[in-house]
Amino acid sequence: MDYNETVTYLFNSTPVFEKIGAGAYKEGLSNTLALDNHLSHPHHSFTTIHVAGTNGKGSVSHTLAAILQTAGYHTGLFTSPHLVDFRERIRVDGLCVSEAFVIDFVEKHRHFFEPLRPSFFELTTAMAFDYFRQQHVDIAVIEVGLGGRLDCTNIISPILSVITNISFDHTQFLGDTLPRIAAEKAGIIKPGIPVVIGEALPETRPVFINKAQAEGAPLIFAEDCSYISQAIPTEDGGIDYDTAGMGILHGELGGTYQVKNANTILAAVEQLRRAGLSISQDDIKKGFAEVCHLTGLMGRWQRIQENPLVICDTGHNVGGWQYLARQIKSQACDKCRIVFGMVDDKDIDTVLSLLPANATFYFTKANSKRAIDERTVQQKAKNKGLNGQAFPSVAAAYRTALSEASPHDFIFVGGSSYVVADLLESLSREKRQALNSLAI
Repeated sequence: MDYNETVTYLFNSTPVFEKIGAGAYKEGLSNTLALDNHLSHPHHSFTTIHVAGTNGKGSVSHTLAAILQTAGYHTGLFTSPHLVDFRERIRVDGLCVSEAFVIDFVEKHRHFFEPLRPSFFELTTAMAFDYFRQQHVDIAVIEVGLGGRLDCTNIISPILSVITNISFDHTQFLGDTLPRIAAEKAGIIKPGIPVVIGEALPETRPVFINKAQAEGAPLIFAEDCSYISQAIPTEDGGIDYDTAGMGILHGELGGTYQVKNANTILAAVEQLRRAGLSISQDDIKKGFAEVCHLTGLMGRWQRIQENPLVICDTGHNVGGWQYLARQIKSQACDKCRIVFGMVDDKDIDTVLSLLPANATFYFTKANSKRAIDERTVQQKAKNKGLNGQAFPSVAAAYRTALSEASPHDFIFVGGSSYVVADLLESLSREKRQALNSLAI
């Protein structure tokens, strides 16, 4: 099989949460432990940092990896989902895993895992750990897939655990109350290993305290640490942070929600320094300022173009949209245009109630079996006083919004990671076609 055939095989032969949702979720670590034993425990070959949370764990993971790379550490990064190419999930020093490794891994081990019938994420995690061992990484930042306690990444023994925040998401697996969700995510807290909590609520703080005490794990609430005194949006779409001890720290990532993430990252870096890692202020500044370039991060208040300004963001649940909706409403523009779609396990009614009523909407459906039909989204939105057209694809919705926009309008694309993925994939395809036409 070539690379494309191999990726198709992975998606078609293993249950994929991004495609089918709950049917791909496998509770317990039996498959993960079997794969780990088959591969001779690759995660024992490198140091790890474990990052969980409802929102923000991708931004935190990428920025920590960028800082570590800049500090001279050979750094692995495992995240999910990918937006354009499967290989985005597994990176070393910002570079995606090679196509050759993906092909070789599947061919070499399929005789073992086919009878095991692991989920897509279980197999991908095993692949990532095996690749990091092969590449002799010094340290790897490992993002939890779902929850924490029973997530297949939870076989690692990290030097630091990070839990960004807790809000309602995946309640069918993690519980229908914030304390229950917090308890699942607190499952990554290990005996004696420091844990940084990015945000805590009155309902969740006791959960973390009790779990940390039970494990003898040093507990740090980032919100109790005053790393950032002021955050100022910049013209390039980023944020300047006024920090204690480092002066102005420029963050490449925009989005008001990044302020909480930045504080969490700084708390985590302090713990990494205490663990003996050599990280300078210059390393921190470069990691914040160049995280997208260093790690390939996409989809976080990402600026697609100017005049009209186009922004996409992968925020996909109520917790994320509480920040996104405020920022969209505060955006200076002649007209706000929103390309919007969601998947079927999210609280779409609450998210719709957060959106600006004076915007023009382009309701759409991502290329996923879990995507809510665009007509259904349109009707649900109409019930909330939001009006707009419906489109069968993200590309069609976006092109219409762009054609109708004036230079001073603002276009936002989001509602689901898969909506952003479809947008970025269509833009990438258009770019390739344009380059091919020039070459002819």
